[in-house]
Amino acid sequence: MNRGAAVAAALLEPVRRKEIVSVYTAAVIQGVALVTFPAASVVFTSAADYGLTNQEYGGIFVPQAIMAIISSLLGAGLSRRIGAKQVYLLGLYANLLAMALLVCSRFVMHEEALAYLVLLAATASLGAGFGFTVPALNTFAAAFYPYQVEKAVLGLNALLGLGTALAPVFVLLFVGIGMWWGMPISVALASLLLVLFSAGLPFQTTRQPLEAQGPPGKPKLPARFWLFAAFALLYGICETMNGNWASVYMAKQLGAGAALASLALTVFWSAVTAGRVLFATLDKWLPAGATFRILPIVVTSAFVATAGLQSAHPLLGIAAFAVAGLGCSALLPLVISLGQEELTSVAASVAGGLICAYQVGYGIAAFGVGPLQSRAGLHFDTIYGATAAVAVAMTMLSFALVRHRRRA
Repeated sequence: MNRGAAVAAALLEPVRRKEIVSVYTAAVIQGVALVTFPAASVVFTSAADYGLTNQEYGGIFVPQAIMAIISSLLGAGLSRRIGAKQVYLLGLYANLLAMALLVCSRFVMHEEALAYLVLLAATASLGAGFGFTVPALNTFAAAFYPYQVEKAVLGLNALLGLGTALAPVFVLLFVGIGMWWGMPISVALASLLLVLFSAGLPFQTTRQPLEAQGPPGKPKLPARFWLFAAFALLYGICETMNGNWASVYMAKQLGAGAALASLALTVFWSAVTAGRVLFATLDKWLPAGATFRILPIVVTSAFVATAGLQSAHPLLGIAAFAVAGLGCSALLPLVISLGQEELTSVAASVAGGLICAYQVGYGIAAFGVGPLQSRAGLHFDTIYGATAAVAVAMTMLSFALVRHRRRA
């Protein structure tokens, strides 16, 4: 490196550090925002507040899944047109709007139809924020640490998981002091401060997107991508059955109080976070491929255990959700990083595409439980038992993906 290049690199270093702070802080805030609605399920389903049925509660997440899918699909194209930074900021703006709408819904909560419409608009905005922000964050993390992509993506998603673990705790604290709406206000303020901090940063990646190495125009996704996408979809179902329904399951199936119900959700997301940190640390001794095959088996065992629980054992429910969180922990970041590593010709589209597939699974699980209960007459234990079969399919797919990777 000549002297001029060394000086330029030294001048850029403080800017890059700020970009890293922005991206990894955004992961925490995004995690908190994402779980604000599931964490507040006790408010949404309480007759004294919104009074939503299980089907109505599940229904509020449908716009979130739809908008997350749309924004994930649009994200790669928008990044090429307006830049990844602007897509990232769009996501932050959408999260800010979602929290504002959630606060506004408080003032009309007893006007059922209007309140429900505002909640639908809020979750739609949150879905757009997730779909724009998370793929951009994964792309930035990979660009910041091009020689440690798997560890960088796992670290980023560990912080995302930290935010999801903190959300139920914050909601419980705000509910305890009688102002649950303080939670979305806090998230909105944090999002606004992050926008102000990030707006002046360049967010120029250190390498040209891998897609640019191929022919110009919209890249064609190879057949292998759809196997990774299928895995992400199945994972979305498994994660959402825990992340969105843990508190409701604990309260209505196991008879747990509000504190234990919130604790189950906190334990699940805490285990997700701890697992991501653990497997990022153990990557020298436990290869990513091995982790990718082992964890779906852990998820399957957790669903089998959850399906067999009785109402007299809510503490065992918390333990089962902890196991589920450990099993889910590294799977989404790993399927993204492994997909980007293998599908190099479309690497910049992989994160958005897999987040899109994950959100399809999210939507299926978030909305599907209500109709399965109200129309098919299924109980939670039966639904969780059926989801174990989904986890088995995910396990089989993980072995197929890793075998192909090892041969390649």
